[in-house]
Amino acid sequence: MKHPFKKGFIAISSLAVACFVACGDDSSTSSPQVIPDPTSSATIAPGDNQVPASSGSIPDQELPGPNSSAAVADSSNAGTVVPGSSAEVTPDDPGTDPMVPGSSESQPSTPELDANGFPTIESYGAPSPEYTKDISATAKRGWNTRYWDACKPHCSWLRESPNDITRADTSSNEAFVANHGIARNCNIHDVEVPAFTLGNVNPYAFNYVGTRSACGDEKSAGVFTCTDMAPIAVNDTLSYAYVAGTADSKCGKCYHLQYDGHFKDEFEMNPPRDTHKALKGKHLVVMASNIGMDVAGGNPNLPAGQFDLMVPGGGVGAFDALSTQVNGAGINWGAGFGGFLTECQNQLGYDSTLEAYQTCIRDMCDAAFGNSGLPNLLRGCRWFADWYMAADNPTYYIEEVECPQYLVDHYMSRINTTVETNIKKHDDWSTYKEGDVLDTLHCWGPGEGPDPYNPGRGCEASE
Repeated sequence: MKHPFKKGFIAISSLAVACFVACGDDSSTSSPQVIPDPTSSATIAPGDNQVPASSGSIPDQELPGPNSSAAVADSSNAGTVVPGSSAEVTPDDPGTDPMVPGSSESQPSTPELDANGFPTIESYGAPSPEYTKDISATAKRGWNTRYWDACKPHCSWLRESPNDITRADTSSNEAFVANHGIARNCNIHDVEVPAFTLGNVNPYAFNYVGTRSACGDEKSAGVFTCTDMAPIAVNDTLSYAYVAGTADSKCGKCYHLQYDGHFKDEFEMNPPRDTHKALKGKHLVVMASNIGMDVAGGNPNLPAGQFDLMVPGGGVGAFDALSTQVNGAGINWGAGFGGFLTECQNQLGYDSTLEAYQTCIRDMCDAAFGNSGLPNLLRGCRWFADWYMAADNPTYYIEEVECPQYLVDHYMSRINTTVETNIKKHDDWSTYKEGDVLDTLHCWGPGEGPDPYNPGRGCEASE
């Protein structure tokens, strides 16, 4: 049944709604629709008791709306139409050929789209030479752990204070856009849903509240990491991925990693394995979509510290939403911290061959994700075996770089495009389908109503 909308209800502000397009399914459904879009269960080397970060530990918090003079314009629209799975892409105007940041080639004006509605990886053109240059002579060194808990990303939460770097910067629209806005999140069916909505509202005030993580009590009603944030290979020597970064890395920043053939806990009697050697010389450009306060340094020889790589099958950690999203009977998720590789090491030993580890991991990937209906998870899991060479806690040289457009596109929310919203809070996002309309409220700026003598902002409460 259709959502009843009051005449006073409006769509998101013109700035926020500009990028929205209709997505397909029956818009008369009574529940909002889901869009496909944490933090960590890192691999722990033998004897390493480190526990990686997790986005699941972040509580739901209601924050006051920004102190902005911009009012939400009145409109007779019934609601906001949300893009489809992983966001729908509108082709550029005819004749345009925009340059892609971080690319040496321009993106086609009408790129070929993948199954998620994004341009294919090939459509972004040749990657920047900066992503594959040798940085070994000048860069610091760090190391990767790994995880995929499927929780709402840290960077999908609103910033709590000016000094908070672990969440999206909502101090102003300019700061919001400059830091790539807020990270996308998806419902259990991998459809993007709002990262934040209106909280409790009345005719004189309102605030914003983040959509609740599936790693909390909401489970299937909550929100998850969008599966297209799984790693993807650009070519044999370059890939893109997302990470939980250290407290210094900040949401929306990107880094070039050049693998050096070593690993975090090596010493004379514990040398690099074939897996580490096979990864040597490859390059990975990562974007921080999660921030883990326990993802940090700890090795004086690796001053750049740790990144916790988001890779399906990397371990569900302490805040597991993956087994809610992919709940086939009898799935072996491997070690909570370390995932499929750690399970394969337990079965095969720590000195098995590269090929044996790859085969073991592929088999676990296929068993867990082959029939999940979430092909990005299978792709990212097999990437770990085939491109990443099943390397356990490998080390790398690191430098900050401009973000590739591919990572920006899959990071930025296409629903919350400004620091303001008039989307109503919803308790269960699992019923939200592509093409559904998001319920909204009519809101106004300071001094605009309903009481001209009241200086605050407010929204018309729903019945």
